[in-house]
Amino acid sequence: MVDVAVLKQALGDLEEDKVEGILGEFIASSPSADETQSVVEACQQGMEIVGDNFESGTYFVGDLMYAAQILTQSLETLKPLMSSGSAQAAKGVIVLGTVAGDIHDIGKNIYKALSEAAGFAVVDIGIDQPSGAFVDAIKANKPQIVGLSGVLTLSIASMKEVVDELKAAGLRDGIKVMIGGNAVSAETCEYVGADYWSKNAAASVKKGLEYVS
Repeated sequence: MVDVAVLKQALGDLEEDKVEGILGEFIASSPSADETQSVVEACQQGMEIVGDNFESGTYFVGDLMYAAQILTQSLETLKPLMSSGSAQAAKGVIVLGTVAGDIHDIGKNIYKALSEAAGFAVVDIGIDQPSGAFVDAIKANKPQIVGLSGVLTLSIASMKEVVDELKAAGLRDGIKVMIGGNAVSAETCEYVGADYWSKNAAASVKKGLEYVS
């Protein structure tokens, strides 16, 4: 059985080769469902270390991007075992996308990776998405949270348009709208009509967990 404490710390320390080696040995051992869940949880806890280091200033955006890459590959490696029933039910559903007029996706992808590590099911609709695409995704997936990402100043108007469309469609109540990216602030959050704003992906994930707890 894998030493989950070692795996957790290796991921938190961004030791990609060590994480890959641990997971390779783990898969070769024909693990049980409970063992697989323990390893998934260790990966999640490793990402918590990454998020804490980012918040403290020890890690920077590049480190978050690298951590997201390690996490994505780790979950891909574990996916065959997770799909067999070892993974727990999602803590919540997030519909996520970069709004119309903006094609940046780095921040969105980091938030997605951290959210999935925290146990969310994330429906990523991509970049440069019009308000109608968010409405359609919300109708189809019934999320608790909608994440709107944008780096450019013009994306603020697009975020507001999404929220206005949700209200018009009768979908705003019962959904938390979170906005993120370089363009957002407390003032833009109020203007858009969102529930929460942040430029920190890790902080946004923590807020999301509060919303669904």
